[in-house]
Amino acid sequence: MRNYLTIVSGLPRSGTSVLMQMIHAGGMPALIDEIRAADEDNPRGYFEFEPVKKTKQDPSWVPRGVGKVVKMVHLLLKDLPAGFVYRVIFARRDLDEVVRSQNIMLERHGKSTAGLPEERMKQIYLAQIQEVQDFMRARPTQFSWIEVDYNTLVRDPAPIVQRVSAFLDGLDEKGMLTAVDPKLYRNREAKG
Repeated sequence: MRNYLTIVSGLPRSGTSVLMQMIHAGGMPALIDEIRAADEDNPRGYFEFEPVKKTKQDPSWVPRGVGKVVKMVHLLLKDLPAGFVYRVIFARRDLDEVVRSQNIMLERHGKSTAGLPEERMKQIYLAQIQEVQDFMRARPTQFSWIEVDYNTLVRDPAPIVQRVSAFLDGLDEKGMLTAVDPKLYRNREAKG
């Protein structure tokens, strides 16, 4: 019995949905509500749980998450209550791809992408990641975490699957591998 809450976190569009699918396929129950349906941007679904977004105001969902995996955008990690143990799988992805993927998704939904320049957005994201990781480092009895590089995961999933499985006290690695579909790796940086 896992006496901790497993959290998949990272920036938006950083590969958190595939990590959720991977861990769930490995045998860990997922705390999801399926309110946000699969679409063109995430054909296999988002694997989200709506109460996570209001954790600061109402953390009553947290005890239900012990022994399960839940997805949480990076900045919300700071809203988690004390008194629980969290294991975080933190997704990282090439920031150019994150921004591009986010812009494509916004445009597809008719939302404006006219705002901050991409370089400024990347600086903000890097500062936020540092802030959240410093927060977790300052609470070593509450948080343990590993980073997973999305770009590496889709190219060579086996080593990452083994690492995540070991971090979470053993999962079905063959099942986890079935969740990683390189065909869903889109909006990638064109490398010349």
